[in-house]
Amino acid sequence: MSMTDPIANMLAAIKNAQSALKPYTIIPASKARKAVLQVLRDEGYINGYSDAKNEDGHPVIKVDLKYFEGKGVINKVQKISTPGRRVYASVSKFPKVYNGLGIIVVSTSKGVMSDFEARQQKVGGELLCSVF
Repeated sequence: MSMTDPIANMLAAIKNAQSALKPYTIIPASKARKAVLQVLRDEGYINGYSDAKNEDGHPVIKVDLKYFEGKGVINKVQKISTPGRRVYASVSKFPKVYNGLGIIVVSTSKGVMSDFEARQQKVGGELLCSVF
């Protein structure tokens, strides 16, 4: 099965699992997904993730979801760059997400990181998604 936007599919799976109050969700494994999940874990939007294998032996990632007072911590996820429209920005052009309450996941030459960390390192890149 071919996916055109694996990061968007991962974010949708996480959001749908949180809507259903599931303790975790399973997604196909890739380095790009793990990098985005690492940023989400570091920023406190998920409890963590771990490598696993499904019943066919294919590598998957088990994402442990985070809840606060019975609601999912992630309120809104929006994909910024898509396969048909890549969005790049320099450090000075990073948009604010909910006046700084949310984050933007940025793919830079130094790796995938949050917009806050990219501002500290003074490096721009591709804006992958915003999370609030």
